[in-house]
Amino acid sequence: MGLGDKISNAAEDAKGKAKEATGKATDDEKLEAEGQADQSKADLKQAGEKVKDAFH
Repeated sequence: MGLGDKISNAAEDAKGKAKEATGKATDDEKLEAEGQADQSKADLKQAGEKVKDAFH
């Protein structure tokens, strides 16, 4: 996993956590769900990168 990928995935995860927290604070279920989706997407990307690294 390259450093750029790690930074990108971490940024996407942080953005998702911020969206989720904002959604909870404002009682905006749509924003909260978007934040959770962003976090899941980042997690999947990280898992994919780890699999690629395992085969190198």
